[in-house]
Amino acid sequence: MTPVVEVEQIVMRYPAARGVGLRRRHLADVVAVDGVSLAVEEGESLGIVGETGSGKSTLARIMLNLLEPTSGVVRYRGEEVTHVRGAQLQALRRERQLVFQDPSGSLNPRRTVGASLSDPFAIHGLLPDRAERGRRVAELLEQVGLEPGHASRYPHELSGGMRQRVGIARAIALGPRLLIADEPVSALDVSIQAQILTLLRELRRELGLTLVLIAHDLAVVRHMCDRVAVMHAGRLVETGTVEDVYRAPRAAYTRELLAAVPRMPQSSSSSST
Repeated sequence: MTPVVEVEQIVMRYPAARGVGLRRRHLADVVAVDGVSLAVEEGESLGIVGETGSGKSTLARIMLNLLEPTSGVVRYRGEEVTHVRGAQLQALRRERQLVFQDPSGSLNPRRTVGASLSDPFAIHGLLPDRAERGRRVAELLEQVGLEPGHASRYPHELSGGMRQRVGIARAIALGPRLLIADEPVSALDVSIQAQILTLLRELRRELGLTLVLIAHDLAVVRHMCDRVAVMHAGRLVETGTVEDVYRAPRAAYTRELLAAVPRMPQSSSSSST
């Protein structure tokens, strides 16, 4: 079976900061991702874990063509898409969406929730009828556990958990096949993290999504994913099923992550957080 998304020998380098005048120094480039190869199969949920600076978020953005790698190949459903541009890239973005880490920073504070959820349709030339677009926005809000009336609210009028639900609604608006969630609960209160994770898990099942979850700890991944890829210092140090990695981690770094696993909070049925 052809993977939904596949990266092969991905390298991402950023130029190091240079001084000026007498302080000018020749510094080595920063290597954010170093020779990573990874495939995500149709319908699976893959967790990519690692500490801050491990390269996991950079890799996720390369998978979505939000960043262009220094070298390596990105394939989507068997087709190379490493350097796509224009209409081809826009078409791909309908099928591949990102849930951002910070729900506050990902929503325009000057636009209502309804306007933000309408943006994907306007960008892609869909649902030109205003009434039809309004109905679709209401459906999306209900799908993520909010009320249709929230469409008239502004982001500052919502809690952090509600803003993240709006972000998720925007990500699924166009019916994507691949959803990448970049630390979707790390900016939220511990008491509501499990609610958002449960929502993502339910949407994955209902919509038949392939899910890539970026996280910094294995507790979240165990709650959500079939398989895990562990990154450290830009390299992929271990992959396997979640249960296999939990039971018998091969890499020393994975064992360190497991030693720091917190207990997951219990989910609540309330959607007002």
